[in-house]
Amino acid sequence: SRLLIGHVRKKSRVWKSRLSLYIQPSLGSCSVIMSTRRHSAHQSTGQSPQTKRKKRNGLLERLAEGPVVSDGSYCFVLERRGYVKSGYWTPEAVLEHSHAVTGLHKEFARAGADVTQAFTFAGSEDKLAAHGNTAAADFGVDNINSEACRLAWEIADQYGTLVAAGLSPTPSYREGKGKAAVQREFRAQTNIFAKHDVDFMIVEFFGHLEEMLWAIEVCRDMRKPIAASMCIGPEGDNDGNTPGQCAVAMARAGVDVVGVNCMFDPSTSLKTMKLMKEALSEAGLKTYLMCQPMAYHTPDVNKFGLAAAPEYPFGSRFG
Repeated sequence: SRLLIGHVRKKSRVWKSRLSLYIQPSLGSCSVIMSTRRHSAHQSTGQSPQTKRKKRNGLLERLAEGPVVSDGSYCFVLERRGYVKSGYWTPEAVLEHSHAVTGLHKEFARAGADVTQAFTFAGSEDKLAAHGNTAAADFGVDNINSEACRLAWEIADQYGTLVAAGLSPTPSYREGKGKAAVQREFRAQTNIFAKHDVDFMIVEFFGHLEEMLWAIEVCRDMRKPIAASMCIGPEGDNDGNTPGQCAVAMARAGVDVVGVNCMFDPSTSLKTMKLMKEALSEAGLKTYLMCQPMAYHTPDVNKFGLAAAPEYPFGSRFG
């Protein structure tokens, strides 16, 4: 991860100003992220999300100045540390083991991350109740997502990072429950994110363009910058849409940053990004790009990435 981020910092100029990257090395321990921006750490102010904070540059202003580096991989890093349940990978650790989540936030911030992501991945109510998971009944979607935002702000107030909250795929979509049901799941989260006044939204890990567009539609109601990344490689999404078609559709849906994340290594992800950039240029669309690759190579997988490898998930762990 350190080499990847260092390379991006040094080489980002070749992508021109509109290709400033938002980076999140996924599925690996990323506490060695390097950043050229210095943070001035101070004691937590104890501010609530509703408290008025000192005005600072947001995501788009920072991207206009250069690359923005994020944290990431909360599910798998915390699972490897014993705080997230294997197989579920849901975020109730924000309530059960808040010290572990806060500690990882701080590790990333001290390493130089520009963004602190609230641990809301897989935080929809249907996901929290899927496959026998009792997190929804035990803790509730409101409590989990609210505490995730509070913990993120606690570190952001100390280190000057941006706070991002995220949406991810829902079981409701896989079960064919339709747009209204899926968007109800998303809104149950975004209503909480809006109350906590997060700086921007991340819409990530989507393998179906249709569900991605439904999520973007909900996020637009928040009137916050949106970074949208699909979990795809050069062959496109699960429904046959090419990377270029996905990028154009997301840009036209109103997002500020488009890209790919997870399941593929840096080399493969950059090939996908090239296809996206070419399609956006041909369509006359301007947007920032983001790349959230895995922190190790996955050369022997098909269009579904690491998830298609026989070693996934438990045999793919690194010590």
